[in-house]
Amino acid sequence: MSETIGMVIISIGVAFDLFGCIGLVRLPDIYNRLQGATKCVTLGTCLILVGVLVHSGGAMGIKALLCAIFVLLSSPTGAHALARGAHRSGVKLWKGSVMDKYAEDQEGKLDQ
Repeated sequence: MSETIGMVIISIGVAFDLFGCIGLVRLPDIYNRLQGATKCVTLGTCLILVGVLVHSGGAMGIKALLCAIFVLLSSPTGAHALARGAHRSGVKLWKGSVMDKYAEDQEGKLDQ
């Protein structure tokens, strides 16, 4: 029974990873691509690793759980660093973007 549940969780994770990859191709600018890829791929990869934990258990499951924790910590941090670096180097937002939080933060610092 746990093998079936593990395979279902892994399949859902692969679907989320696929959606994240499609987002990398289809979204208009680097900021949207980072957001789409980070959310989908982080969730998808963690689901795959949790599926491995459920499916196999034991030492391999513990290693998968440790990898999932590492992905949960490093993926959003890396995406934030990439987005901030792109903004500081002058990469423009997509013309349909509604707000620019980094620019608002810089304006607030200049006013002080």
